[in-house]
Amino acid sequence: MKAFWKGLPKNCMVYWMVATTFLMACETVLTEETLVYSNDFSSSDISNISNGRLHAFNGDSLLGFYHNEEIVLTVPNLPAHNALQVSIDLLVHDSWDGNPDNVGGPDFWYLQLDGVEVLRTTFSNSPCESLYCLYQSYPDQYPRLNEPKTGALETDLPGRCQYEGQVGWTTKYRISRIISHSGSSIEVLCGDELKQENAPDPVCDESWSVGKIEVTTMTLR
Repeated sequence: MKAFWKGLPKNCMVYWMVATTFLMACETVLTEETLVYSNDFSSSDISNISNGRLHAFNGDSLLGFYHNEEIVLTVPNLPAHNALQVSIDLLVHDSWDGNPDNVGGPDFWYLQLDGVEVLRTTFSNSPCESLYCLYQSYPDQYPRLNEPKTGALETDLPGRCQYEGQVGWTTKYRISRIISHSGSSIEVLCGDELKQENAPDPVCDESWSVGKIEVTTMTLR
């Protein structure tokens, strides 16, 4: 498998996951890209985000926090393009339980682009031992089994509420998806389905925030 990827042109490797339209030939190349939206929430501009709110966490200003909620970002007036990339820095706070189907889970997070679900997955902040491990699906779609915090950007952040101040109870991920797209606007929806039936304060027990969102239009030939 390594030899196969090593032999591919770089552009084919980068855009292999874009869309079926662009998978037909290895001659596909990026001819233009434009960063049309970037927000790290260091300012208070969340006017184009439905259900947007800000909170302070670990010295940063984040979008959130959320529990069994959805947010929608709408980016209008896009330049001409035929593909689009959305990147999200997601912070998963406190005791997410991953895949297990019981009183504590599964704990889902999902991403929709223009109404099409491109990711439905689970996250786990649980310690993983030989006899006890609450597996998550990310970076794959549910119901794949991966160890907690697989694919994380940062794993040593403190919890937000239930484990406030305790290192290792917030995990940061950078989620990126490229889709075939040519419309004049894009709607980015993020949401969760969190389950914690045995917690006196479910919102304190599990929540999530967003540290950054970027949208880039692309032209592939």
